[in-house]
Order: sequence, then structure tokens, then C-alpha cells
Amino acid sequence: MTSTAASPRRQPSDARAVDTEAVAGQGQHWGDTFEANPDMYGTDPSESGLAAAEAFAAAGHGSVLELGAGQGRDTLFLARQGVHVTALDFAPGTVETLTSKAQAAGLADMVSATRHDIRQPLPLPDASIDASYSHMLFCMAFTTGELERLAGELHRVVRPGGLVVYTARTTADAHYGAGIPRGDDMFENGGFIVHFFDRALVERLATGFEILDVTDFTEGALPRRLARVTMRVLPQRSVPPATGVADELL
Repeated sequence: MTSTAASPRRQPSDARAVDTEAVAGQGQHWGDTFEANPDMYGTDPSESGLAAAEAFAAAGHGSVLELGAGQGRDTLFLARQGVHVTALDFAPGTVETLTSKAQAAGLADMVSATRHDIRQPLPLPDASIDASYSHMLFCMAFTTGELERLAGELHRVVRPGGLVVYTARTTADAHYGAGIPRGDDMFENGGFIVHFFDRALVERLATGFEILDVTDFTEGALPRRLARVTMRVLPQRSVPPATGVADELL
């Protein structure tokens, strides 16, 4: 990796206050979508899930907090690798579906699923889990302030030295600036609100962490443009070192 200077946070020309009413309905919208489209993303693990599993294995991590587990394709894959997964999701019906899938796969002892709104404190004690993983949870309809609080909560519950791996759609994505603006770099397309990330936001959420890697990749038919961020939890009161990121990031 080579070091690059932080870029200023870009704001679309029509940026405005966050549309809280539109944002509030996203959990139910996802629940309805999952109910109408079982296994809408397939049953194979995502590219980011594969990469995260490799990183966790290399670090010797045996327990992972997954945020926004959805229909569980990455949850079940991680569990099959011998990782105990605490899976959180807010969309109605997801916990029941994921629990049923884990039982059917013989993985009930490896997966614990709970419905939880990540705007609230994470339901785990301090330094109680090895790592955290989330695929596109960070780029859902959460304000920058809510994301900062979430990052702080992850720093609290993941043990020092543990990894946090997350993915988010970026400002290089074709949907950035398109659709209905909802404020704070969020845009709604097809009923789904996405918070698009630039490098400055990645670095802003890394307070208390060391950024180990940021990899850009594509997924889906659009295709979606995403970044996969891998961070290591630093001990409390440590000052993060200079961030190293790839030249082609975002």
C-alpha cells in the first residue's frame, strides 16, 4: 500500500438535511423485500465474505459479530469455517429465517441471531468478541453521526488487536448522485436508500483503529462499486498511526 493524502469530503450540489421520514421506513422495506425474495442474493458467500473469512483465519479469530446479516449467506459460510457468529439484523423476519437456516445446516451452536437496530448500543460487553464483519450495512440509511457512533461501539466490543471488516458503496458508483436525494450523501433508488462513501468518510470512521487495507471491487449487474475496509482495533487512548490506503481508492 502507498500513502495518499485525505481528500476533502464531497457533497452533491443538491445536498440538504436528512429526510428522516424516508430513512425511518428502510427496515420494513428490507423486511418486505426479503420476504418476497428468499435468497435474493443467492446462497453462496459473497466475495467480501470470503475475504473476511481468510483475514479472520489468519488472525486466529474464533468469534465474529456480523452486522446486517440479512438472509445469512455469509453468516453460514463463516460458521462452516468454525467461527462462532453473533448475527444482528433489524429487518423483520430476518432473525427467524437465519435461525431456521442455521438449524437446518446443523450450525445452531455456531450462530446466534438477534434483531437489533445498530443506531442503539451494541448488545455485547466491552472487548467481548474477536472481530466484526458487515457487507453493505455501513452504506445503508445511516447518517454520518450514526456511523461514527457505530464505529465507536465496534471499538468498544471488539478486543484490542481484533479486526473490523466492512464494505460500503462508494461515490464512484453509478447510483451516486442519482435518484432521490435524502441528504448526507444518501440517495434513494428503487426504494432503497444508500449512503455513499468517499475516502474521507472511511478515514473519519477509523478513529481508534489502524486501517490495514482498503480494496475497491465491483458486485452485481449494475455493477455496484464498493470498498472493502479492513481495520485493526487499537487499545483505548492510542493515537492512530498515519493511514495507508491504495492510490486507486474510491
